[in-house]
Amino acid sequence: MMTKQFLIDLFRLKAKFAASSAIATTVDYCLYLLLLRFEFTPEVANICSAGTGMIINFILQKNYIFDVKRRVRSAFMISLITSIIGISLSTLIIHYLTFIPFFAEYQFITKALATGIIFFYNFYCKRFAFEKKLL
Repeated sequence: MMTKQFLIDLFRLKAKFAASSAIATTVDYCLYLLLLRFEFTPEVANICSAGTGMIINFILQKNYIFDVKRRVRSAFMISLITSIIGISLSTLIIHYLTFIPFFAEYQFITKALATGIIFFYNFYCKRFAFEKKLL
């Protein structure tokens, strides 16, 4: 059974994860919108911008969020694989949402929706990558 302290600690960890993700996501969004202005397709723009955000996120998570219980190389490889899967999923979400005229016109909303969906996937996969646990 989960104790009150466990839930509080989990909430704090998710809040710290959200803060580091906010930094990486800000870079991701700015780069995504900039690449769209240079007429990159939404899918290519997302791969480039999310890849940049992924690197920023790894550095922040390794240094400030998770208690690394693996070799850094192993944590990076697991994190990289889960990030590539997350980027692929968010790219697919963006690709299919862009067929809907509203989302095609408002790419910022499209990107926000994809980011929100992938947030929880990323949290639990990254926690596993760094701390060898899911909950």
